[in-house]
Amino acid sequence: MAEDTRHTRKLLTHLNISNNLISLHSHNEFSRAQEVLSRLGQGETVALVCDAGMPTVSDAGVDVVAATAEAGYTVVPIPGPSASLAALAAAGLPTDEFHFVGFLPPKKAARQKQLQILTEIAATLIFFVPARSIATVVEDMTVCLGKQRKAAICRELTKVHEEILRGSLEELSQQCTARELRGEITLIVQED
Repeated sequence: MAEDTRHTRKLLTHLNISNNLISLHSHNEFSRAQEVLSRLGQGETVALVCDAGMPTVSDAGVDVVAATAEAGYTVVPIPGPSASLAALAAAGLPTDEFHFVGFLPPKKAARQKQLQILTEIAATLIFFVPARSIATVVEDMTVCLGKQRKAAICRELTKVHEEILRGSLEELSQQCTARELRGEITLIVQED
């Protein structure tokens, strides 16, 4: 199973592996869970692969894993790269307690409401942020979480254009306004 069979096919071809690929995304996850249970019942082995990061972590697969475990089958994780943990390790901010938020709501009012709730969490916060909205998200954070909170924008981790911007939310907001950031972004924000 793969989030995007075209991407996974390239990897499998490179490794000389020829298997059936089944697409898995948020719109077909329930039906795919039933298909996985059927295949497992026939003695097959099923693997879940995502394009980037870790399956089920802000990605499809939670329903498939839950149904598989509930049916009594063994689920074996094989951890791959995790942008959230790589960013946390590289940010230079406290790591003893952290809270993975994932993606914030896309609409400003809902996003600010969630950020207000997060002010009560006494831990470093980890967010996934689409590059197209990083400037508005960081600006909302300056309003809701405070301008002086330390943070790190970790962009394109483990890739050719890897970059980590560190500073206060106010400083990072200015940097996001001054230039366009592209690629996959993980944002780490220190507790208040």
